[in-house]
Amino acid sequence: MSNNLESLKKFTTIVADTGDFESIQQYQPQDATTNPSLILKAAQQEEYQHIVDQAIANAPEKSVDSVIDQLLVLFGQEILKIVPGRVSTEVDARLSFDTQGTIAKAKEIIGLYEASGISKERILIKIASTWEGIKAAESLEKEGIRCNLTLLFSKAQAIACAEAKVQLISPFVGRIYDWYKKDTGIDYTGAEDPGVQSVTEIYNYYKKFGYKTEVMGASFRNTSQITELAGCDLLTISPGLLEELQNTAGEVTEKLNTKSAQNSDQEKLSLDEQTFRFLLNEDAMATEKTAQGIRAFSADIVKLEKLISDKL
Repeated sequence: MSNNLESLKKFTTIVADTGDFESIQQYQPQDATTNPSLILKAAQQEEYQHIVDQAIANAPEKSVDSVIDQLLVLFGQEILKIVPGRVSTEVDARLSFDTQGTIAKAKEIIGLYEASGISKERILIKIASTWEGIKAAESLEKEGIRCNLTLLFSKAQAIACAEAKVQLISPFVGRIYDWYKKDTGIDYTGAEDPGVQSVTEIYNYYKKFGYKTEVMGASFRNTSQITELAGCDLLTISPGLLEELQNTAGEVTEKLNTKSAQNSDQEKLSLDEQTFRFLLNEDAMATEKTAQGIRAFSADIVKLEKLISDKL
């Protein structure tokens, strides 16, 4: 009998949301995503100290910044030995409001991957879904550098990303759920979950209006959120939830597809910078969660810098 994970793979590309190589090997996802928090966690584990040491040895300048860039790329290289598809590597979250800084850092990361023999087609540069981040991604995409727009919580952010022709977006299901649960006191389940509803609306909008940008649901709190989005282009899932899906017998039902998206009653919007900023400001949840996410990833980069600095 099939399990939920195998069944889900029929409708959706599964991505591992981890920096842990053993978990990636165990669940055989197509792609993998990393972020500063995941890299920090992995860099503190004994089994990955050789990668930290190698990053220090590889860095041409023994500066903290150059070592961290090496570390990100070394983790990415190891992941790409396991997954057949792509790995997402994140730009420093402190550049989230710096378009040119984001572009420069993305090119540095791609350059390190290419120097190690890895094609840029296998890399997604992760960038926060601020206006400045989206504009950076738009420029990078024109040069053939594919981007994954993360910390995405609203339709306005999603539309701006699609119009910028970014490769992929990562709407954060669980963090949307967290905000509404705290705000209303309701423990949402199934299709009533605001995070599920947000990704469904974005997916339907993209498919109805023919956008090529891929939708990858992220940041899940439970397997119900995952199975409610069966049919989404991709879903990036933590090892704990991958295990739960694998251990649950039965078939998953497809919930999202292009045909049903065509029947959704959405109207097409076009966003300039002023409209984008106003719509984002009007969405208290998206405004708070985007800012909170940038702060959290920035804090973990600082912790990673401290860890590297101590080693240096």
